[in-house]
Amino acid sequence: MSDSVYVGNAGEDAAVDRGWILGHFKDVGDPRRSEDVEIKWGVHPKGEERAEWVRGEARTALLVLISGRFRVELPGRGVLLERQGDYVVWGRGVDHSWVAEEESVVLTVRWPSVPGYAVASGG
Repeated sequence: MSDSVYVGNAGEDAAVDRGWILGHFKDVGDPRRSEDVEIKWGVHPKGEERAEWVRGEARTALLVLISGRFRVELPGRGVLLERQGDYVVWGRGVDHSWVAEEESVVLTVRWPSVPGYAVASGG
């Protein structure tokens, strides 16, 4: 198999890096390393929330609900994702936070992939 091909399982691989399966944070030479985009398979227990708001957002994001009930908090509004496939997109400059109202699985795609947004827990 080519070194530029990676085959995995999102649920298993996500457990290694706080849910993130593709982005700038992967090792050089890993086909999952990208500075253009980052992808997270987020598995969140009921009640889990981001430890702090993201401020000064420099990325665009798409968050898709796979299962559960998940709320994204944006300035002046909350967006509730409750049906499989519900999604929200926000652009650069839009601060945000989130909370899992039920045990949830969400797929997040952000671009570009840049450092500086991780928090100690609940990322």
